[in-house]
Amino acid sequence: MRQSEIIRKTAETDICLSLLLDGTGRSSVNTGVGFLDHMLTLFAKHGRFDLDVVCKGDIEVDDHHSVEDIGICLGQAFAKALDEGRGIARYGDITLPMDEALLLAAVDLGGRSHLEYGLEIPTEKVGTFDTELVEEFFIAFVRNAKLNLHLLQFRGKNSHHIIEGAFKATARALAKAVVVQKDYADEIPSTKGVL
Repeated sequence: MRQSEIIRKTAETDICLSLLLDGTGRSSVNTGVGFLDHMLTLFAKHGRFDLDVVCKGDIEVDDHHSVEDIGICLGQAFAKALDEGRGIARYGDITLPMDEALLLAAVDLGGRSHLEYGLEIPTEKVGTFDTELVEEFFIAFVRNAKLNLHLLQFRGKNSHHIIEGAFKATARALAKAVVVQKDYADEIPSTKGVL
């Protein structure tokens, strides 16, 4: 079972996160940040990952610490669940429409952390959520998962659609990348012999 649990306690957040890569898309998410709960729920559904997240954060200050630290924990959970990465496809990509928005996500689980963030979100907020935190989440996730993620936006006017499309596209691309290929189940997908 490719699963992991991450517990992170700081002066700003207290997080417990568990992840099962080979799941059904079931989730239980309570971060204190409603919009992020929505994004993580659909992330789990579209990636077919089982995800449980509980976060108690200093949201009386703002949502920044909770969003960033959940990104850290989710990234660490992916890295831990993947272990050596034996047999995985390693790469995954999708072009995903979300109403008027069109997003591309491409991932490489090759052990190098890099984010190409190409979202142009037209508003500063979706409800009470600061849209600049989307980039902060993905930076934290990519650094801790040790993966390469390209997020590109071809079209989009509605901030909610753009962000939701980005989370769905990332989940779908990751779902392709983490698949274990039966014929290569014992192989590390790199000429280096390590990811």
